[in-house]
Amino acid sequence: MGRSWIQGYKNEQAAKKGTIFTKLSKEISVAARLGGPDPAGNARLRDAIEEAKDSSMPRENIERAIKKGAGLLEGQSYEDVIYEGYGPHGVAVLIEALTDNRNRTVSELKTLFRDYSGNLGEMGSVNWMFNRVGIVEGTKSPLPQDLEGEAIEVGAQEVEGVGENKVGFTTDVGDLDTVRTTLVARGWKITLSEIGYAPKTPTQLADSDRKHVVEFLGALSNHDDVRRVHAAIA
Repeated sequence: MGRSWIQGYKNEQAAKKGTIFTKLSKEISVAARLGGPDPAGNARLRDAIEEAKDSSMPRENIERAIKKGAGLLEGQSYEDVIYEGYGPHGVAVLIEALTDNRNRTVSELKTLFRDYSGNLGEMGSVNWMFNRVGIVEGTKSPLPQDLEGEAIEVGAQEVEGVGENKVGFTTDVGDLDTVRTTLVARGWKITLSEIGYAPKTPTQLADSDRKHVVEFLGALSNHDDVRRVHAAIA
């Protein structure tokens, strides 16, 4: 699916962003509200906590976010929203957001799309161009020489390199936890485990056009309410 370019802009934006803890707190709170405050029985919360720890988020911040989501502390209430549209050069884009004000978020996203010659569409406008999948990324030293064989062993559908010494496994949604657990048992350090979207037919772009699209995706990712961005690009 060619996720290595996505990882590049995500890392760049995260490094620049001074409010990464705010985004992580939102995700933890929503996960706790939807699935309960116990990470042992709440995969989304468990993954959010692991991501927060990997980002050096203080434990007290994590605990506060869990309590807010569970209703034990007062605070803003966030909801999951999916936005869809076409970015520059006709690239289909899905945006997962966490917002406490839908009107504000949609207005700001429309402006971003317009600034990059894109168009924020209606619900369902591009969703059909993506498959819902499980995504697990991890590192292992040394990396197995036969990554395709490793994917078969752990029950993943696809495997590819997504960065230096980092490998991405694509799974059926229902197999995500099993694949993640199996990888850990085989010595992998998991850096990402989430339900995401994979394009059915990625768009091929010239290098100059790709640069423009990546800039747009970076601007989206940098928005306070945006949790994840998925684009149909090879």
